[in-house]
Amino acid sequence: MTDPVALRMTQVQKTYRVGPLGRKTTMYAAKNVDLVVRPNTVMGLVGESGSGKSTLGRIAIGLIRPTAGAIECVGEDIISLRGERLRKHRLRMQMIFQDSGSSLNPRMTLNELLEEPLLVQRQGNSAERQRRVKKVADEVGLSQSFLGRLPHEFSGGQRQRISIARALILEPEFIVADEPVSALDVSVQAQVLNIMKDIQEDRGLSMLFISHDLGVVNFISDEVTVLYRGEVVERGRADQIMRAPQNPYTQILVNAARMDDPSPHEPVDTSAD
Repeated sequence: MTDPVALRMTQVQKTYRVGPLGRKTTMYAAKNVDLVVRPNTVMGLVGESGSGKSTLGRIAIGLIRPTAGAIECVGEDIISLRGERLRKHRLRMQMIFQDSGSSLNPRMTLNELLEEPLLVQRQGNSAERQRRVKKVADEVGLSQSFLGRLPHEFSGGQRQRISIARALILEPEFIVADEPVSALDVSVQAQVLNIMKDIQEDRGLSMLFISHDLGVVNFISDEVTVLYRGEVVERGRADQIMRAPQNPYTQILVNAARMDDPSPHEPVDTSAD
């Protein structure tokens, strides 16, 4: 009997046909990828732009269908899920997107943005939904006095907290976080990363954390998988990868992380942003 996992991807491939008519070639966004995220842990998925990270993240929760391979996410074969079964299973798996600005309806207040996932999933009555809205707003460091504000009235860091809260409000077991801090200033990155780390530990969440920055991945992740041109080139514990990378590409990422040294691990006052 296999051990329980939050996510298991086996020999996953995603190909696209590119080029002009009559001369199309096959491009691999993911090639024979094996990936496991264990319960209550964070797997960092790191690689440069175009390495296939975001594609794998979307495949993991059924937003993109793979060309080949098998995917088990929180106990279900994602590829076989359709319609109502897939909608219900989304309660257990959610995604935090990179661009919080484009993912938030500019005409909806914070209260409406946080309540919307509950309405879509038909969760609770009005009083119960409001209780959960206030609870998750507090959890990500957004004052309840902000609930009547529109997205443009928030800073970039606050908007990303809204995106995190929208993913959390359905109380999922597994989250894919796709470059959630890459668009933020370094100081704001640290605030958001500390919030995410605290929530992950408090809730016992399983997470696939996607980033091009190995320093950021090392801070929040228990394990790391390095992706290069759609293929896994190295995997291991985060501290081991940073201390003794084996693959030449991983060594480049480690050196870049040491040069940038964003140091998100320093204690940060999260009430400022």
